[in-house]
Amino acid sequence: MEPLSIIENELVPVYITSTGEKVVYGTDLHRVLEVKSHYRDWVKNRLNDIGAIENEDFEGAEILAPSGQTIRNHIICLDTAKEMAMLERNEKGKQIRRYFIQIEKKYRGSVPGVVPTGKQLMALAVIEAQKTIAEQEQAICRMKPKEIFADAVAASKSSILIGELAKLIQQNGIDTGEKRLFAWMRQQGFLISRRGTDYNMPTQRSMERKLFEVKEHMINYPDGSVRITKTTVVTGKGQQYFINKFLQEQNGA
Repeated sequence: MEPLSIIENELVPVYITSTGEKVVYGTDLHRVLEVKSHYRDWVKNRLNDIGAIENEDFEGAEILAPSGQTIRNHIICLDTAKEMAMLERNEKGKQIRRYFIQIEKKYRGSVPGVVPTGKQLMALAVIEAQKTIAEQEQAICRMKPKEIFADAVAASKSSILIGELAKLIQQNGIDTGEKRLFAWMRQQGFLISRRGTDYNMPTQRSMERKLFEVKEHMINYPDGSVRITKTTVVTGKGQQYFINKFLQEQNGA
């Protein structure tokens, strides 16, 4: 699972992934619902009740408690979490469902005149990045790929996610996607390919060439545990380098 950033924490902590998907942790949902049964039994039954699909509606996860013990958890999509809450058939379940609906409406689009709070900045940053990519895509369609991309990078120092770089490459007429781009970068030695904590992190060579940056975020959980997440992003220099490299390969240069 990609790194998570917290956006709401008023009832059940809600996180957003690097692709903009809103999710919750199963243990948080279980705690706020005040379920009497053990978490492991409850989550298994509820996921089975609604026919949830692993790696689509939820993912298994492990977190480190303050005691040092590893706790089994689940990362659950917001739509799935709403169904699980409603299955409790009590006022608490209805309250949580309404809370999730409000969050979906809140982050569906920007609201004029509303100033984001500190906990919303992560989510809004993702939304802004997506809007910037959309504007770049429109410009790319109107102008020559090499010229417009060089101009765009020269005018902006913003780093973007690898998935968003894949969109730019596609707009330059090259058939690729986020997963294929990650795999190519690992094969070419730009990202670390060995499995472990550094998987998909930039190699030393890539960092020295300033093609990537690593963004770190700290997430504080209600149980007192802390998790540091790391996200690989492509610098302006890296964006220009990879676009031109793909164009040169496509043209046989």
